[in-house]
Amino acid sequence: MKNRLFIVFCLFTLIGLQAKSQRGLRLPRSGIVSFPLKLSSPDSKLQIIFNRRADGGLTYSFAARSKTLIKTSKVGLSDLGAAVPAKVTFKSVNSVWKPVWGKRAVVPEVYNEFTLDVKVYQIIVRAYNDGIAFRYQFAKEKAIADLTQFNFGGNYTAWYYNGESANIGPEKLSDCDGKRLPVMTIKADDRNYMAIHEADLWWGEPLVLQSQKGETLFSVASKPSTAWMVVMYGTQPGQLADSHLLELLNPAPPKGVDFSWVKPGVAVWDWRIAGAQMDGFTYDMSLPSWKKMVDFASANHMRYLALDADWYGPEFGKDSDPLKGGKVAQVHEIIRYGKTKNVGIWLYLNDVGGRRFPIEQTLKQYSDWGAAGIKYGFMSGNPAEKNERTRMITALCAKNHLLCDFHDGPVHPYGQMRTYPNAVTREYCQAQLDGSTPLEPRTFVTSVFVNMLAGPLDMNNGLADLNQRGRIHHPSYTTNTTLAGEAARTLITFSGVTVIPDIPEAYQKHPEILKFISAQKMPWLASKTINGEIGEYIVMARQAADKTWLIGAATNQDARELDIPLSFLKKGKYKALIIQDGDDADYRTRNESYKSSSKEVSATDVLHVKLAPGGGACVLIKLITRKNAFLSM
Repeated sequence: MKNRLFIVFCLFTLIGLQAKSQRGLRLPRSGIVSFPLKLSSPDSKLQIIFNRRADGGLTYSFAARSKTLIKTSKVGLSDLGAAVPAKVTFKSVNSVWKPVWGKRAVVPEVYNEFTLDVKVYQIIVRAYNDGIAFRYQFAKEKAIADLTQFNFGGNYTAWYYNGESANIGPEKLSDCDGKRLPVMTIKADDRNYMAIHEADLWWGEPLVLQSQKGETLFSVASKPSTAWMVVMYGTQPGQLADSHLLELLNPAPPKGVDFSWVKPGVAVWDWRIAGAQMDGFTYDMSLPSWKKMVDFASANHMRYLALDADWYGPEFGKDSDPLKGGKVAQVHEIIRYGKTKNVGIWLYLNDVGGRRFPIEQTLKQYSDWGAAGIKYGFMSGNPAEKNERTRMITALCAKNHLLCDFHDGPVHPYGQMRTYPNAVTREYCQAQLDGSTPLEPRTFVTSVFVNMLAGPLDMNNGLADLNQRGRIHHPSYTTNTTLAGEAARTLITFSGVTVIPDIPEAYQKHPEILKFISAQKMPWLASKTINGEIGEYIVMARQAADKTWLIGAATNQDARELDIPLSFLKKGKYKALIIQDGDDADYRTRNESYKSSSKEVSATDVLHVKLAPGGGACVLIKLITRKNAFLSM
């Protein structure tokens, strides 16, 4: 009897403690505006605090795990009259998002929110477990100024997007003297990382930041918009790379629009193959070569072939008709042929043709032909115009069941793949083969912690012949990587279409590397940055649609040895194919030297790999079942 009473007492005590805990997490009452106005993340580790200045203006600060990372900073808009707080409303959301495709199949959507009504506009504030965000709601036609500041709590180190060039940074905040473009990734210390960007830019000018030398305060230099100002947070840089915060701040797809036709995957590409010779055959950008590429893609379960510029005439030619010019008859034939092989065809469209001919008619015709997507190049206009045109083209592509990839100085991604899952990638980076200068090893392992935070990138990694002799579009520089590093980059770079640039025979010469690339069957079920440091190295794991696990590791110009724990695996025995740089490999000399091995592994194992300067490693892991017990990797 005493035992029963004790058990009942314990149960009531536990229920009471749980109730007390839940009461402690309740949000403040709506309607009452009382400063300081605090909002915590669901796990209570992050906090944003709003306050009022003596002159009546508003400020905010941001703290993570009790450390103030952004101290008192201005927030709000001017020229709309006095900001008079009228009321505040609170809410909490605990849900999940199941993207059509992305870094993982299921994404928790959990946050706390308040809306502060200051009569002339509203400020909406959210706190997630991996960052905070706020936006201003106001009429588009109002003439206003954005007062937002980021007054950092110390002289931290930062990196920035820098167009089709190497990222700016590492740079101390006080060394910045002028404008900077996001993503702005910040290392406060070894346990506190942030990234400043924006989300859901429906209209207006993309975000630009600025600071003065000697200061650690950044302000907004771009014109105001209703986009979310976002501060992503992580205790490690990999947590920033794994975040879905930007997508979650975008709305769901338009009601009634079906995106089940959107299929991410690997694409072969015709631009870099032109001029390559193999067994008496010379590759070019025409039907015979396209058919060979389609056959290769089909045999290796790759979804697409991307046709690049000049197929309808010179891409900048004013008379090049994107519906009737050039090799249009051959395009009809390759689309038809691709369908017989289950390979979709992407079509390049330059902004000149996109503007001189009705874009609605052009995209509808491409859809009617049976094309899978478009690669849109060299969009003109100021940043605000480019943003609105990008959104318009993306929406038209969605209407016509076309995937889209924007190149050549595109507007930065800001999470729109949630609203429009057909927005699968864009060249928001220094691409591997499309710049005027070589992509340095340190740039790649910086970009994945800066540019890639904004969204999916088309970096066209994955060469299998690093010499590229005889190519018409051969870059005027050496590819600064190793074969193992090149293959690893195809996995590490998050994208809805992984565009690989070489001829079939180059991949067939390296069957282990071909196996690794072919195994990248999207959509991903899970992704995890296992380890990494900005500008140093990264180790990324992704689980393919068939539950195969793949790991890619890449380093900067320094050789290094890494231990990769396999604790993300479920219980069971697995067979691992390990591809790593050869003992004599070096991106400057022996860049095609690699070695491969196989071993049985489980979740308790730790793989040890050696990366050459500029190199990498790839791991392909399959569960051992009765059916594949004698699996040969």
